[in-house]
Amino acid sequence: MITNHLRKCNSIDDDPCIITILGEPASKSNSRRLVMIGGKSRFIKSKKALSYEKDFIIQCPTRKDLFTTDLSVAMKIYYKTRRPDLDESLILDLLQKKVFNNDRSIKSKYIEWGLSKDNPRVVIVISSLDNKDLIRKTLLSLVEEREDIECNQ
Repeated sequence: MITNHLRKCNSIDDDPCIITILGEPASKSNSRRLVMIGGKSRFIKSKKALSYEKDFIIQCPTRKDLFTTDLSVAMKIYYKTRRPDLDESLILDLLQKKVFNNDRSIKSKYIEWGLSKDNPRVVIVISSLDNKDLIRKTLLSLVEEREDIECNQ
């Protein structure tokens, strides 16, 4: 069962595309900081968002053939605490040029919030817009399977 789960998590080139990224994402909108660059004020990503971005890039493989059609995405974001807002925007930005060309191609989203103090992560399932029911069912199945594994350990 664990081997099957790991295989599913590494199916970047399959359809639906399934990705698990470890770590707690930062909220893109709530995590800006004001800095001076060349004497001008600029808002840039927080240190937490920049750190997550580096970790994400290391963990997320690139699809051989990027999706080019309208897409649907389902994801469950597990946070360490109840404090952060549910915000998938940074994750969608980071998936650009790795899974699809531009996040404007996302036409349907199903996003869930989760709590995992010991294992913050995001589980992502992406496919064409025609498969939006399939990706939601796939996500729910993966999440349920993973929670069963964690409960039995």
